[in-house]
Amino acid sequence: MPAPLPPAADGREASVRTFEVQGTLQRCWDFAPLATAADAADAGPGGPGAGQASAPVFMVHGFRGDHHGLLRIAEALPHRRVLIPDLPGFGSSEALPGRHDVAAYADFAAAALDALGLGPETVLLGHSFGSIIASALTARDPRRISALILVNPICEPALEGPRGVASKAAELYYRAGAALPESAGLALLRNRAVVRGSSIMMAKTRDRRLRRWIHGQHDAYFSAFTSRRVVLEAFQASISSTVRDVAPQLELPVLLIAAERDDLGSVPGQRKLAAAMPDAELHVLPGVGHLVHYERPAEAAGLIEAFLARRGPGAAA
Repeated sequence: MPAPLPPAADGREASVRTFEVQGTLQRCWDFAPLATAADAADAGPGGPGAGQASAPVFMVHGFRGDHHGLLRIAEALPHRRVLIPDLPGFGSSEALPGRHDVAAYADFAAAALDALGLGPETVLLGHSFGSIIASALTARDPRRISALILVNPICEPALEGPRGVASKAAELYYRAGAALPESAGLALLRNRAVVRGSSIMMAKTRDRRLRRWIHGQHDAYFSAFTSRRVVLEAFQASISSTVRDVAPQLELPVLLIAAERDDLGSVPGQRKLAAAMPDAELHVLPGVGHLVHYERPAEAAGLIEAFLARRGPGAAA
């Protein structure tokens, strides 16, 4: 059993929820909202915040991460219930019995919503690879959620264009990690120089203290996976799909929080993605890359709250 998280910066403590999916043990960190007198009045019968203020946010992290990666955004949403699972095969969650592809992860997310008792007022958020998973679930069953939020959404095929060579090289790396003898394969996949190089590439901030903290987060959590097979399958899933694949089917309100310097999704690509959705709102954060959740969590949370006040459950028509 994982140790409970220390209190968040806003003073909240998370409870660790466990549930089973296909006979495997999965874990989710559940942050209760901080209540205020104003919240209580607003949430009363007919109050202006009724429904909207109480809508929980279920967050899906990206490839090779775990729930820790989205904690800064959760902390910046102190008056909302926030739930962040470790995806199967990563962090403290067990691997699924079958292949870890987008469909399997979308199935997991649906099972998690059911197991945690989350109804159709739930807001679904996905970061990076999590944006693909969240979009796939929403396209398949939009009645499960009230609004979709995608942070650093994957808007362009990883195997096409200038990023194609790098993506194919990365796949060879993960294939080698899975094919080598176990000790050598794990050493390759958990190589600190490789992890640090990836972190350096993604971090765009000029704040040295923040960069050191980001590198520390990747050092601590980027190698928490259950098997080499899981990592290879999840990586292959992350480069074989995009949010764009299901964009026309996302008919509910969608908030896209993109980044000007995101190496995995260009601004023109994000604009095309937003245009392909029936009801999307796009915000591009300047000067930041693929780590919005680390570099600009408060700004992202502000966009989320403003969006849900306008478009979320309980918002004025």
